[in-house]
Amino acid sequence: MTRRLYVYYRVDEASLAPTVAAVQALQAELQADHPGLRVGLQRRPEVQLGLVTLMETYAGAVTPALLQALDAAASGLPQPRHNEVFDTLS
Repeated sequence: MTRRLYVYYRVDEASLAPTVAAVQALQAELQADHPGLRVGLQRRPEVQLGLVTLMETYAGAVTPALLQALDAAASGLPQPRHNEVFDTLS
């Protein structure tokens, strides 16, 4: 069974580029520390009230250790962050 984690949050449009760079650096670090982890970063196409919704995706090595590391490392990213974990059905 494959577990996937989806993390979504809103960021001010003016802060989008530095936030994307910070998330990509964080995801690269997590991949190095958690072999088999696959990551992604998406955004909603719409801007609402000057805010862009971003979604980080994680698949494969989604373990309690990863969740703990992600929570600790994401303290400098926009808050609140909403985490959703799903298991793939066969």
